[in-house]
Amino acid sequence: MKLVVVSAGLGVPSSTRLLADRLAAATVERVPSGAEVRVIEVRDLAVAIAHNLTSGFPGPALADALDAVTEADGLVVVTPVFSASYSGLFKSFFDVLGARDRDALAGKPVLIAATGGSARHSLVLDHALRPLFAYLRAVVVPTGVYAASEDWGAEGLPDRVERAAAELAALLPATLPAPRREREEPEAFEVVPFEERLAALRD
Repeated sequence: MKLVVVSAGLGVPSSTRLLADRLAAATVERVPSGAEVRVIEVRDLAVAIAHNLTSGFPGPALADALDAVTEADGLVVVTPVFSASYSGLFKSFFDVLGARDRDALAGKPVLIAATGGSARHSLVLDHALRPLFAYLRAVVVPTGVYAASEDWGAEGLPDRVERAAAELAALLPATLPAPRREREEPEAFEVVPFEERLAALRD
């Protein structure tokens, strides 16, 4: 099972990455079959994204990241809040993905999350992130997670992380598919010509 984390934090260390890591860890704990986790730091792809927007061609690193998102069984996406919405770099990454493959996220489970300096920006989850991924036809889990500066170390955030992770894990493949059973051939039967059946009725 492949879980891909898309983190759009700009700093190092980043509260956005910290939240992304907590959500991924909580999700993996709930997947009985285990999970392979890949983290994509969007800031590392900023130049490649800009080049793709102007030329239409991704570089090797960006193409690899886009492939990872497309092939993932589920996503955790986290963005910092700028001007009451997701960051431009975060949006550009998914613009490039959608232009490359409009069905890349169709039916894919996605956990949305965001970080910001004030709790007043928490509506970004429902007014920006949820519509974006609904447009991309992803399956967005009911609980989004927003972490303001005052939430770190306070009550409430761990519960939201656990609840959202449980919802995402419930949508991920927990076990390998059952082996395909060979189709059983039907028993052979005797074909009686119509003329013989008709003659039998006349006798």
